[in-house]
Amino acid sequence: MSSVLVTGSNKGIGLATVLELGRAGHTVYATMRKLDRGAELKAAIDKEKLPIEIHEMDVDSDKSVASAVAAIRARTGFIDVLVNNAGIEIVGSVEEFSMAEFKAIMETNYFGALRCIQALLPDMRKRKSGCIINVTSVAGRIAASPLGPYTASKWALEALSEVLAQEVKPFGIRVAIVEPGIIDTAMARRVSEGKHKKAIYTNPARWADLFTAVLKTPAHPSYVAEVIRGIVESNTWQLRHPAGPDSKPFLAWRAGMTDEQWVDFGALDDDTWYQRVKSDFGVDARPKAN
Repeated sequence: MSSVLVTGSNKGIGLATVLELGRAGHTVYATMRKLDRGAELKAAIDKEKLPIEIHEMDVDSDKSVASAVAAIRARTGFIDVLVNNAGIEIVGSVEEFSMAEFKAIMETNYFGALRCIQALLPDMRKRKSGCIINVTSVAGRIAASPLGPYTASKWALEALSEVLAQEVKPFGIRVAIVEPGIIDTAMARRVSEGKHKKAIYTNPARWADLFTAVLKTPAHPSYVAEVIRGIVESNTWQLRHPAGPDSKPFLAWRAGMTDEQWVDFGALDDDTWYQRVKSDFGVDARPKAN
């Protein structure tokens, strides 16, 4: 069994991952920005007597990451697996967001993961053992408005992961990228509500409709948690792992177009866009008339 540190553990994919690993017998250190957000996890730990500890850690802060890692090391000696899951999103066009908003997304989704990697990697390298799992998204390989800032941060983490995998393999350290599709999380639900925002561009409204349509048959975060557990336990060296029912179809959909065709698709008028989503991807995202 492994000792595993998971970031962003209070809800969604992080919560499901912590419970999946804890129920499998792994020792899990569940971290989150504020401990008062961990009530659901704490209740499950107490009820099931799971080998899970909750620690406060803000991945945006060098000091917080260093302090939490030191406290966990004092408990366990070393950490076998790091799961970088913490993430945030904003929905809208590139024009609409301030530089501060772009930086905030990168701070959590990219630099937050990098902080945790740099905090744990030296010990893994010395022991010549370890596993780093970075949760990105199909948005780490598919760039679509209205998720520009989020997509940029996930592409950055994908690139970092691919480079890191090359650097650390000689030391026996595995790197894996997990790419969820549309999973039933608070984040996905917020995207589905994007049509209620006033926007300069129409993309947020129609992608909100796509998310709404997909979420009618919701994919539970446990889909992703099971993939992560499989990586931890299988000793696989596979780099990329799509997760969830629509992850591979989304990636195949995008791979079936040239870059120019993808740009043209994103620039379609609304009526044609909805037709294309239905014909290409099999999802009727057009909102029904009341």
